[in-house]
Amino acid sequence: MIAKAKKILEETSGGAVDQSYSFLQLNTRADLKRQEVVTVVSNLAKTHHSAALAQLASRMSAVIKYGGGDDVFAKIKGMVGDMIAKLEKEAEEDATEKAYCDEEMAKTEAKKADLEGDLSKVTAKIDQAAATSAKRKGQVKELQAQLATLAKEQAEMDSIRSEQHGAYTKAKADLELGLSGVGKALDVLRDYYGSAALIQSDNFMQQPAKPEKHAASGGAGGSIISILEVCESDFSDNLAKEEMAESDSASEYEKITQANKVAKTTKDQDVKYKTQEFKSLDKEISELTGDKDTLSTELGAVTEYYSKLRERCVAKPESYEDRKARREAEITGLKEALQVLEEETAFVQRKRKGLRGHIGF
Repeated sequence: MIAKAKKILEETSGGAVDQSYSFLQLNTRADLKRQEVVTVVSNLAKTHHSAALAQLASRMSAVIKYGGGDDVFAKIKGMVGDMIAKLEKEAEEDATEKAYCDEEMAKTEAKKADLEGDLSKVTAKIDQAAATSAKRKGQVKELQAQLATLAKEQAEMDSIRSEQHGAYTKAKADLELGLSGVGKALDVLRDYYGSAALIQSDNFMQQPAKPEKHAASGGAGGSIISILEVCESDFSDNLAKEEMAESDSASEYEKITQANKVAKTTKDQDVKYKTQEFKSLDKEISELTGDKDTLSTELGAVTEYYSKLRERCVAKPESYEDRKARREAEITGLKEALQVLEEETAFVQRKRKGLRGHIGF
């Protein structure tokens, strides 16, 4: 019965049934391919969590459902092609941004490292200069204290020496006056008594020998002369002792004074040179501090720029490598979908040409 019905349709429709069946097969295949492409794009969107691809899949479904006409494939191909172009442009822009970031990060990190190194060196120089300057100032202070003590000791020694010399001068004058008086008295007595046995050496500075007893002078005269001679000897001895003590004291004073002069000269030179040194160091510290401030300001600016650069280039939810791989997978998937569309478009065109030839139009 079915065969008979088919035969009736063929005889009455002039082959139109076969042609309709062919068109039906063609439309069904095209619909399947379109849906296949939508599924590919939708799966890509889910796999890579892409809102843009999900939106594309939705738009493609709408075109398939409501677009109608022979240009559905063309519209879908255009949408897929546009998305591929968009992704390729984003990939190119991202690659350009990556190259920029890599170059800027490297340059900024190198600059930051150089500034940190320079700042560290300047800081070390300042610290070293400050320590040396403080040490020299301490040494100068100590030397000045030593010089003050030396001056005080020298002044005290000068005062004592002056007193010693004054006492010596007075004692010498008194002893010389006593010797002169005793000598004159002896001369008078010796002349008076005329006793040759009592005459001693003319050099009254030497200690006289013990007077010899003789009968010629008699009684008190000889005793007085003997006493005066002893006095003369004592005066001479005391004068010699005073002169010796004065000589020793003067020699010791000159020795210590000379040593103090040498010490003072040496310490004065040390104060001079160490003062020049710490003043020079303080000047250097001032200059280095200016350099440090400049470096600190520059480093601050570079650090701030580096922080912003990291926010732009590093602080992202997805790394460049991951974005690149994801985008390449999306583009590859879309190109495969596009290839399916192009192949199906070519198939439909060939099929339609065959149908037109069959119909005989």
